Amino acid sequence: MDKEYQIQGTRMKFWMPKEVDHHKAAALRDQLDRLIEMHQIRELILDFSETEFMDSSGIGVIIGRTKTIGFYGGKVEAVNLSAQVKKICCASGLHRLINIREVAENDG
Repeated sequence: MDKEYQIQGTRMKFWMPKEVDHHKAAALRDQLDRLIEMHQIRELILDFSETEFMDSSGIGVIIGRTKTIGFYGGKVEAVNLSAQVKKICCASGLHRLINIREVAENDG
């Protein structure tokens, strides 16, 4: 993957890594929090097109960023989820907190 994130104004699209597990959760939280604060992000789009595996640590990362951005009146969306990741999001109830949608490749 050529890029990890793209920022336009207060909107950021962030490409999630191949694996979102407890080994990567802390670094991912720190990176997202730093970017959200530095760029005053109010709309966060998490792109899971490269993600093959996610465990409960990944759910925690998403919920935490949802709370942070929600505090400022913003929102979080998840796009391009594999069947496995979508199943975890639905089983955890995450789909009730954030918008989960399919997206065309050229949606940026």
